[in-house]
Amino acid sequence: MDTLTALPDGALASPASVRNAEPILKLLRAHLPKSGRVLEIAAGSGQHALTFSNALPGLEWTPSDPSPDARASIAAWAAQAGAPNLQTPLALDCMDQTSWPEGQFEAVLCINMIHISPWAATEGLMKLAERALPRPGGLLYLYGAYREAEIPLTPSNEAFDANLKARDPAWGLRDRDEVVALARSHGLTLTLRTEMPANNISLLFRRT
Repeated sequence: MDTLTALPDGALASPASVRNAEPILKLLRAHLPKSGRVLEIAAGSGQHALTFSNALPGLEWTPSDPSPDARASIAAWAAQAGAPNLQTPLALDCMDQTSWPEGQFEAVLCINMIHISPWAATEGLMKLAERALPRPGGLLYLYGAYREAEIPLTPSNEAFDANLKARDPAWGLRDRDEVVALARSHGLTLTLRTEMPANNISLLFRRT
């Protein structure tokens, strides 16, 4: 589990966000449009939102998180940078449709949420992506650790999964194929699976 450090201005510092930001950004550069709106789900500390919005100035970046502490952290990081394309964080909860934003986005991003939430949150995420992404071609990007039938789970991910389930029985690494099947039922087709650092993977889906 990531260890967050609280800074004096209310920002939270996430070592994991610092480590994986550049590999994720490299992939996003190749697959995001040059302009449009991006919705980030479960943005956490806000460091990803800051890094990505600064690196991709043509995109209007809207971070979101149901946690007030996370939203305060996002706002604190944004105040430091003053990125004009980084929007005010939304209090979006994937399991509460009344909190979902109106309008369409060119992309929806969700990094390290699916395994640290109930399965109902993933179901809500797919419903939201179906509604928010234009067809054809809107992008849903997922990042995290998964169970994959054809690839043995590493010892570190086995331990991670056990830790998650000990914290909350509703949490845990999800089966990649179950996530892909759920996405397909909401008009989202897997177009790319690529390995990432620390035994994580990226999954890219397109709205059909």
